[in-house]
Amino acid sequence: MSSIPDSALFDRAVGAFYGLALGDALGMPTQVMSRADVVRVYGALQGFEPARPDNPVSAGMPAGSVTDDTDQAVIVARLIVEGGGHVDPLRFAGELLSWEREMKAKGSFDLLGPSTKAALDAVAQGTDPKEAGKYGTTNGAAMRVTPVGIAFSCAADMESFLDRVVESCQVTHDTTVGIAGAAAVAAAVSTGVAGGSLDDAFDAAITASAAGARRGHWIAGASISARIGWARELVAGLDEAAALDRIDALIGTSVASQESVPAAFAVLALTEGDPWRAALLAANLGGDSDTIGAIAGAIAGSVRGLGALPADAVRTLRRVNQLELEPLTAQLLTHR
Repeated sequence: MSSIPDSALFDRAVGAFYGLALGDALGMPTQVMSRADVVRVYGALQGFEPARPDNPVSAGMPAGSVTDDTDQAVIVARLIVEGGGHVDPLRFAGELLSWEREMKAKGSFDLLGPSTKAALDAVAQGTDPKEAGKYGTTNGAAMRVTPVGIAFSCAADMESFLDRVVESCQVTHDTTVGIAGAAAVAAAVSTGVAGGSLDDAFDAAITASAAGARRGHWIAGASISARIGWARELVAGLDEAAALDRIDALIGTSVASQESVPAAFAVLALTEGDPWRAALLAANLGGDSDTIGAIAGAIAGSVRGLGALPADAVRTLRRVNQLELEPLTAQLLTHR
């Protein structure tokens, strides 16, 4: 297989990766804020903002900074490349623990999420990495799964595709809910990269999420597949402010996969898949806004391509975070 991807495929793939970073960075200052507080403080967020000093997670981060969503996606991408298309769970656990040590050394409050932290603590105490993720239900797997969608096609063999998704989930989120959320995002990105429309990405997400919910350890929870379809209907015909209030009230914006993943798809439906608007509206939700934005931005970027992202915003992401995602994206595409 050629190591040089065709230009359209590459544009959509790198659009997905930078779209993830875009949504992450726009949502960084509003994460863990309520929707009401976002409106009170910002009115409507219009672009990159630094974190306020009273934000308990992102205080001190300058405008345009990415968070753990982008950092962990880069780790997944690198492990796929280095593992010949596979993510080794023990290696992944080690990489995540190393990342958190680096964050702590920098004095950062942007650390591992609750499911990931609990699983890695278990690994550190001797639990088999293949067993550590059996209680992980939050959105950590969904936020970092975009490289799986870039590297592999879900169209030909969904079960084989889900095997790759599960590899990226297993050590921290090996549950029906965790895998269902990650499968939805990965399949939507994979479909966009392949040239699919936003409607195609929605259909793939709904199908993959339902199939993903049959993997992993069973956890009680609403169907993410069903909630993605419902989320699209929920915002139909509403103006943006009313739709954001409805997403906040009825879908929810917490770290729970059943809330944040459908919320991202609601934002995509509301903006018809425009990457900048989708990422910006996610930032205005508050809650786990950086992850909702990262998911929405990745999917929108995969459908529209890098050219649909504002060039000045991409330059900011590269400069502030020393991001250079093109080489890694090209390497991921060699597996496709």
